[in-house]
Parts: sequence; C-alpha cells; structure tokens
Amino acid sequence: MTAHELIAQAPGAVTLLMSFGLAGIFCLAILEKFVPLFPSYILLMLLGLMVPDLSMLALSIAAVTAGSVVGGLGWYGIGWVFGPHRVRRAVASYGGSVLLKLSFYDRLADAYRRNHFWVTFSGQVIPAVRIYLALPAGALRLEPMTFIAATSLGCLTWNGPFLCLGYVLRHSGRDVTQTGFWLAIAIVIIEGAVLIAVSLRNKAANGREYHRLSPDRAGSGGKGPTRR
Repeated sequence: MTAHELIAQAPGAVTLLMSFGLAGIFCLAILEKFVPLFPSYILLMLLGLMVPDLSMLALSIAAVTAGSVVGGLGWYGIGWVFGPHRVRRAVASYGGSVLLKLSFYDRLADAYRRNHFWVTFSGQVIPAVRIYLALPAGALRLEPMTFIAATSLGCLTWNGPFLCLGYVLRHSGRDVTQTGFWLAIAIVIIEGAVLIAVSLRNKAANGREYHRLSPDRAGSGGKGPTRR
C-alpha cells in the first residue's frame, strides 16, 4: 500500500482534525493520550505522511510533543487530585475498561519509587506504558517540573522519529505497510531492551540498598542480651 492509498483510508476524525492545521494536530495528540484507538506510532506515521514540507514537519513535531505533554499532565492532574488510595481503588474497579490492569498500575507506581526522571523519560518510549504512566506519577505527587521535563524529552524522542519516517515514506514511493511491519518488529526489540534496562537498574538499586542496610542489621543482630 502506498502512502497516498493509506492517507485516503485514514479515519475521518484524523483527517478532520488535520484540516485545522497545527491546532488540530495538537488536539489529536491530547486525544491519543486518553483514547488509544490504535498504536501511537501508526498515528504519528500517518501524521508524517500528511505533512507537506520540512517547515511544517518541524512545527508538527512541536505541536504533537506539546499535545502529548498536555495529555500526560491531564492524567497527572487526575492522580494528584484523587490521591494514591482512591486512584488505586478506581483502577481496581474500572481499569479493565480502559485496558489498565491493577497489577500493571502497581508496577508503574513501584517503578516510581526509584529514579523519577529516568522512569518518566523511558516510559514515554514504551507504547504500553506511555499512556498511563502519568497517573501514578500524579497520585504519588512527584515533583511537577521534573515530571514535565522528563515527559517533554521522552515525548520528543518518541514522536519526532515517527513523524520524520512518515514524511520520508511519503516521498519514497515504498510500500508503507511493509515498512510498518518491520518497524513494529524494531519497536518490540527496542521496547524489550528498555524494559530490560529498567529492570537491571531497579535490581542494582535494590542491591545497593541491601548492602547499605546489611551492616546495620548485622550489627544489631549480632549483639547478645546486655548483662547487668
């Protein structure tokens, strides 16, 4: 399928918002954070296919990144207002309807007890995580400026390459669906590498904490009862 054929089959909501220019792209990026109808990289490539020139490409990357950050702040605000206990109860009761399992939410919240910036940044390049990552961040009331900075950098890292890829494919004449297939494989590999890196980082942090606490435990445990 060529780029022009794919554009012709784009959902009506996407083409409608695109007709409003950068404002429509901004709103579409916000909507993607709350209504994940299809994978974000497909949407980003589709937006890139519709970009007419390089100057508009740069502005589109800025608009999409800003919209993604605003959408993330929406989830962050929800978590901040309701707090950790009510958010967790809501996820347990209704999370399944928006593909957010309680076990998955708990893993996100637990990850935030380590490096806030790193978790926020790396989470923005993992499709399954990037939508709901801000909810536990807000519930735990992480430092807002750190969250905004890490989210902005992560969203730019995720959005920019896919928009550029869509723009290049528009002018290449290559089969977009075949390219998308190989792209999906690459994403799975990158996603796995990021998850492994985060897991190793958490294990290393746990190991450092254990070694930091073990002398105290050994000291307190090694003393016998005091004789009078």
